[in-house]
Amino acid sequence: MVSEERQKKYLQRIKEFCLMDDDFMTACFSESIECTELVLQIMLGDQNLKVLEVHTQHSIKNLQGRSVRLDVYAVGADGQRMNIEIQRQEKGAGFKRARYNSSLIDAAILPSGKDTDNLPDTYVIFITESDVIGKGLAVYHIDKYIKETGELFDDGSHILYVNGAYRDESDIGKLMHDFSCTEPDQMVYKELAKRVRYFKEKPEGVNIMCRAMEELCNEAKMEGIQEGSRKAALNMLASKKLSLETIAMYSGLKLEEVKELEKQMG
Repeated sequence: MVSEERQKKYLQRIKEFCLMDDDFMTACFSESIECTELVLQIMLGDQNLKVLEVHTQHSIKNLQGRSVRLDVYAVGADGQRMNIEIQRQEKGAGFKRARYNSSLIDAAILPSGKDTDNLPDTYVIFITESDVIGKGLAVYHIDKYIKETGELFDDGSHILYVNGAYRDESDIGKLMHDFSCTEPDQMVYKELAKRVRYFKEKPEGVNIMCRAMEELCNEAKMEGIQEGSRKAALNMLASKKLSLETIAMYSGLKLEEVKELEKQMG
């Protein structure tokens, strides 16, 4: 049973959520082909792109048993696999992490005994709160090229970095506005506004978010019991998934303490 005080904290936090918050974005995109399709069409510049399946918090393991959890994993009508990752902190969006995600997706989708020519195109897309590449562009497309000729080496593997701070009247500029917007009435895209409104204003959606936050809080509390609140906070920082404010709430530490732990982690 959630205490009244904790319930108030959850309701306040839900009001502050936007799609740049990993947990909230996961809830909004869960089983929502409409929202996922819209976002992918804009980011990939393909209005004809169709999505058949959407999975959130999708786990993929490598041969050594190490797993990665993908925020959003979508399957396109043409067989393409698309991974969308939300990262508020730059260090969670490293180039080699994008490479690692891409390699795991390849390994997971090629059936045993099948020729590699059957590999579909893959897209690993990082939406970052700031412009991590720093050139002021809305989207950075990373593909492979033949160094000597400058020609595209088209192996079907694509990585994109989307600048969450970008704003203008283009589709991507308006989309990034919506990702940072806490008020559904101020959002441009009605498909996204509808989902955000459901989880912020509708009783059923609010209850889902409260339960999800309670589960995360209980997990953090169990870690705190076993190893102390500082250890719990360090684990959440290492995941690079949660904001410092959310970590402070789940761990029971003060925000200043969480910031200090982040500095110590380097």
